[in-house]
Amino acid sequence: MAKIVCFGELLLRLGAPGRQVLLQSPVLDVHVGGAEANVAVSLARFGHDARMVGLVADNALGEAALGELRRHRVDTSAVQQHPGRMGLYFLTPGAIQRPSEVLYDRADSAFARAGGGDHDWPALLAGAQWLHVSGVTPALGQRAADGVLAAVKAARAAGVKVSFDGNFRPKLWEAWGGDAPTILRGLMAEADILFASHRDLQVVLGLDFPQATPQERFAAGAAAAFVAFPHLQQMAATVRVQRSVDHHALSGITALRDGALHTTSSHEVSPIVDRIGTGDAFAAGVLHGGLAGMSSADALHFGAAAACLKHSLPGDFNLVGAADVQAFLGENSLDVKR
Repeated sequence: MAKIVCFGELLLRLGAPGRQVLLQSPVLDVHVGGAEANVAVSLARFGHDARMVGLVADNALGEAALGELRRHRVDTSAVQQHPGRMGLYFLTPGAIQRPSEVLYDRADSAFARAGGGDHDWPALLAGAQWLHVSGVTPALGQRAADGVLAAVKAARAAGVKVSFDGNFRPKLWEAWGGDAPTILRGLMAEADILFASHRDLQVVLGLDFPQATPQERFAAGAAAAFVAFPHLQQMAATVRVQRSVDHHALSGITALRDGALHTTSSHEVSPIVDRIGTGDAFAAGVLHGGLAGMSSADALHFGAAAACLKHSLPGDFNLVGAADVQAFLGENSLDVKR
């Protein structure tokens, strides 16, 4: 069992029920989520010691969010509680040709105001193998950007590997006029593994990738990333073909600093129950594969399979275990379990 520390903001997701638009009926479904928390929950369910670090509102909403993480065996002892409000986002789920839409309500949350809290990073990272962070956190404001940069620098100094998910959220950056390329470049420079596509590298490095296929664009982006970021050892992403909102074809791709490039076969995912959190499920699967001693190619297959299974579950969290993912990769994955 490995120890992984995840730093970021816990959120409440308020979604229209079924395939309705927001407030079509006066009901909202509530789920706890957040990019880093999604990874923590998934890794805990894969059997690892996952610790969440951050800050939530000191009220019933914050308590509920922490309770939900603890229910999935995530250590929340390092999550601070301050007066203020919880970050929220509202989801209008898509259907057929109508895409899903996210409306953020995170400005001036307790986490954003405090920059995620004041943490003793050397103590929190002691004995950890990985620190996982994402590009969502610095998009919340300068204090949050400073907080996540301090975390990754502390991990680098302690010899703890850094996992960074690009998760570029233009709406959040635009809300405060943040310098996304500069801030994200500083974070990617500390990463050992980067979960990102060529689109993230276009934003951060200001480069264009005009290659013909998604795989070629990813390979070109990874090559540029390895040049720009000396610590980087691996870059991974999903490749998604959207046939409709309810039907995607999903595969995985990864590049290593030594020049190796691995891909998976494409999985048809339909009908989609919930797409939110699937990238986090992929990241957690790839990290688990590496921690479990799998080859880079096998870890990629595991991550892609975990992402596919997340499409079948409502909410932000991927509530499957490692055995479920391995069963998906087996020959009789659709048989009834008796």
